[in-house]
Amino acid sequence: MAQIGEAFDEAVDLLDRLVGFDTTSRNSNLALIEAVRAWLAERGIDSRISLDAEGRKANLHAVVGPRVAGGAALSAHVDCVPVDGQAWLADPFVLRRQDGRLIGRGTTDMKGFAACAIAMMPRYARLDLARPVHLLLTYDEETTGNGARALAPMLGTQEPPPGFCIVGEPTGMAPVIAQKGYASWDAIVTGLSGHSSRAGETANALHAAAEGIAWLAAEARRFAREGRRAEGFDPPFTTVHAGTCNAGSILNTVPDRADFTFEVRSLPGDDVAAVLRAFLDHMERVALAPLLPGGPRCTLRIAPRSVLPGFDLAEDSPLTLLMQRLTGRNSAGRVSYGTEAGLYQSAGIATIVCGPGHIAQAHQPEEWIAVSEIEACLDVLHRLGGTLVA
Repeated sequence: MAQIGEAFDEAVDLLDRLVGFDTTSRNSNLALIEAVRAWLAERGIDSRISLDAEGRKANLHAVVGPRVAGGAALSAHVDCVPVDGQAWLADPFVLRRQDGRLIGRGTTDMKGFAACAIAMMPRYARLDLARPVHLLLTYDEETTGNGARALAPMLGTQEPPPGFCIVGEPTGMAPVIAQKGYASWDAIVTGLSGHSSRAGETANALHAAAEGIAWLAAEARRFAREGRRAEGFDPPFTTVHAGTCNAGSILNTVPDRADFTFEVRSLPGDDVAAVLRAFLDHMERVALAPLLPGGPRCTLRIAPRSVLPGFDLAEDSPLTLLMQRLTGRNSAGRVSYGTEAGLYQSAGIATIVCGPGHIAQAHQPEEWIAVSEIEACLDVLHRLGGTLVA
C-alpha cells in the first residue's frame, strides 16, 4: 500500500472537512458541495452541480479522463442522520482520531468513502485513462433518496454514461451484490374528538391507527413464518415495521388525529405494492369503521416517505468478478439496509455496493471508521485506476 501514503493524508484531511459540515438531511448541503467543487477546481477538475427544486441541496458530478462511454462511477451520499439525543463524548462535527479510529458523524455512513473518492480524483486525472472515472455526490439518501433519484437518469445525457457504479456504503470493503428494496410511508388518521364518555359520537383516531399497526405487526409475523426465503440476506425474508406513533393529549378526550410511520424492506421479487394494497384494504374495512352503525368514521391519508428499489447483481457478472479481484475476496454478500444502488441499476448502470467501515457503527453515537478501512478503500480505488488505463 505504499502508493496510497499521500492519498491517505489527503483523504483524512478531506474527511475532517466533510465531517465539519452538519449535513443532517434536514439541513442544506450546499456549503459542503461548494467546498468540494472548489477543492476539485483547484486541481483542474470541473464539476457539474444540480440543485433540488427548492435550491437548498445539490448533487455534484465530476469526470476525469476521456469523455467516452464506460468506465467507473464512484457514488457517495453526503447527508447524515441526526445526532439529537445521542450521547456523544465531544462535538460530533469535529473529527477526532483515537486508538486507530476516526470518530465523527458520517465517518462510516458515508463520508469516509466520499473522502477517499474525492482524494483519488486528481490521481486518476494524472493517469493515461482509456475510460473515465465519475464522482457522484448526492443528497437525502437517509430520507427520500431524491438526490440519486434525480441524478441517476441524468448520467449519459450531458456526458457519456459510466459503464458501472460503485456505491461506497459501509461493507468492510466486501462486495455486496444485492439489497432489499425499501419503502416507507407516513400515515395520518383523522377522527372526531369529544369526551370519552360519549364514544358513540366520536371517532377515535388512535384506535384506528392501533388497528393498522396491529395489522402491520401480524404481516411481519406472517413473512417471518411463511414468506419466501432468499439466503444471504439477514433476515432472509421481507420485513414489515412500524416505527413511530403519535396521538392524544389527555386520557378522557378522544383523539381526533393519530400519525404513524411504517416501512417494508422487501426481498428482490417480493411485491411491496401488494403489501400496501392489503394494508389499505384492512384500514378501510376494519380500522376506520365507526364504533356504532351510522356513527362518525375516521379517514386515512397516506404519503410515501422514501422508496429505494432493491438491486440484484449476478454472482458471475463482470462487475462482481472485478470487485472480487480488486478486494481480494472470493465471495459476495447481500444486505437488508437500503442504498442508492437500485436507482443506478434502474437507470441501466451495472452497480455494486462496496465501501469502508461497517454498518454496525453507522447512525450510532461516537460513530467511527477504522483508519485501516480508509487505507483498504484507497488501495482498492488505486487498483481500480489500473484497470481503466490505456
